[in-house]
Amino acid sequence: MGDLSAGIRQLFYNLGFFARTLKAIGSFARRWHISARILVMQILFTFVQAMGISSLLALGIGAAVNVIGLPYLERISQQQLIYSLLIIIITRELGPLLTAFIVSARSATAIATEIAGMVIGHEIEAYISVGVDPIEHLAVPRFLGVTISLVLLNIYFSIFGLAGSYAVARIFNALPADYYFSNLLENLTVLDIFISTIKSAAFGIIISIGAITEGLNVERARTEVPIAGLRAVSNAFAGCIVVDIILITMYYVALA
Repeated sequence: MGDLSAGIRQLFYNLGFFARTLKAIGSFARRWHISARILVMQILFTFVQAMGISSLLALGIGAAVNVIGLPYLERISQQQLIYSLLIIIITRELGPLLTAFIVSARSATAIATEIAGMVIGHEIEAYISVGVDPIEHLAVPRFLGVTISLVLLNIYFSIFGLAGSYAVARIFNALPADYYFSNLLENLTVLDIFISTIKSAAFGIIISIGAITEGLNVERARTEVPIAGLRAVSNAFAGCIVVDIILITMYYVALA
């Protein structure tokens, strides 16, 4: 019961911190040049530097769908379903979740440990003493950077996974490029893109807010810094999975 009540308290704390961060975006926009470097560096680290592992993962998923799914669908004369299958797996379902896991493993740890180190080093108190709002200067650019990066990384993952899978499909079946991509576009709907974007934005919010609050929650011992990083990652994984289940359920209930 103690862990459950602590988890509920932390959830409400994160929701309140999220509301406070949204409120601070207006001030950040007016004085964006002060913290612009933090925002740019966050996007560089979270999006640009994660493109390599995302490319490899997207190519592997696309290849697996083609190698495993295509022969089976051919046996039941339903080859055309491979395009819907690729879109469902890469764009709508696995893409947002896998990119969220990549970002959680890299950025959640980095943000939580960095901010925890600043708390231990009394840097947060120094910001407050000179009249700088730490939420506006530290939380908002990281929140925006992670959320924007996750949406962009998800789009990149989908494009690379769908396009890269064509190279694999060519090995087993000499499909013309225009035939392959025209079938993909026919099966890709606006709703698929919308739900994929909503998922990635929601995951970005969960990862960034959770990592920032874990970093701020440390006390005075330096041994708490790595623990904050580990908590940020585990909470991000759990939060993204729960929200993914909720969004999937809402999606299929709406279609029913």
